[in-house]
Amino acid sequence: MKYSTLGKTGLKVSRLGFGAMRLPMHGKKINRDLAIPMIHYAFNAGVNYIDTAVGYCEGDSQCVVGEALKGWRDKIVVSTKNHYFGENEKEWRKNLDDSLERLQVDCIDIYNTHGINKKSLGESVAPRVIKWLEKAKNAGLIKHICTSFHDDADALRAVVDSGFFESITLQYNILNRDLKDAIDYAHSKNTGVVVMGPVAGGRLGSSNELLAKLMPDIKRIPELALRFVLGNPHVNIALSGMSTMDQVKENVAIWSAEKELSPEDIKLIIEQMDRLKKMAGPCCTGCGYCKPCPHGVDIPGVLGFYNDGRVYGLRESVREKYQEWVSREAEGNYTASWCKECGACEKKCPQKIPVIKQLKDACKYLS
Repeated sequence: MKYSTLGKTGLKVSRLGFGAMRLPMHGKKINRDLAIPMIHYAFNAGVNYIDTAVGYCEGDSQCVVGEALKGWRDKIVVSTKNHYFGENEKEWRKNLDDSLERLQVDCIDIYNTHGINKKSLGESVAPRVIKWLEKAKNAGLIKHICTSFHDDADALRAVVDSGFFESITLQYNILNRDLKDAIDYAHSKNTGVVVMGPVAGGRLGSSNELLAKLMPDIKRIPELALRFVLGNPHVNIALSGMSTMDQVKENVAIWSAEKELSPEDIKLIIEQMDRLKKMAGPCCTGCGYCKPCPHGVDIPGVLGFYNDGRVYGLRESVREKYQEWVSREAEGNYTASWCKECGACEKKCPQKIPVIKQLKDACKYLS
């Protein structure tokens, strides 16, 4: 079994973590009969890190994690999150108290601000939230102040340099390697690195001829994706959001095996992925300079799905994930069909991408 020291926390953690975000559901509640045996299988195999949050699984994830922890509490590192960035300390504290109750614990090991970016770091965390975190730590309610992160590499360096956090949970996978250098930087500052989405939110969960050729000895794309992330020595934990017992068993087997991708293997994979992208022509880099769209289209979001499909041959899984994303349209994830062809985006695009044409193509490809 493979373990790592999680940065400044000093905790010895399994390099595979259990992400309790996609547990099997029965209506709006988690199916306990399926989920708890999955969690216990992972615990018995040596996985000692589990991550949840207030809103996961219709708000039921923390409760199930708490039930699964019975008999295991002293062996497991528990991570959860607080999404409140407002000005009312009582609301922030209520989230913490609710988490303690749902998890059935007296103290949370890893307590994260949920989804920090450069703006929330400066406007919310630095002036007040960090004080609430320190107060909770001094009261013995949390052990380690950490954060999850959604922003670019420069913002990640700023979060590291703030000195507030002992570990950072962030996105990094075979399709999105933008944070690679910033991850190295975090490691150099002894900040723990936890990766969420190692299989790209499920987009790497299906078979694929193009990606299968990258490493012929690895038969399954999820295995390739997980080994790629774990092949980065500066990543302490890869969090996998598992929905079935088969997924748990497969990931545990991958994590337990002695075989690892070598630095040469990693280099070859990156080179071949870059070659595929180059062959596909100009692609959206997700820089966001085109935003905001006057008509509400999330251009980088739409083209991110489109590019993953057309460049890497992931159409089946990408279409499924895109439809899930479309169903959340009321939250602001506006789709390609909202494009009015005004051209404002093309004037701002530093890559000179034919955005209007690609949005039209994306509509056909993803529908």
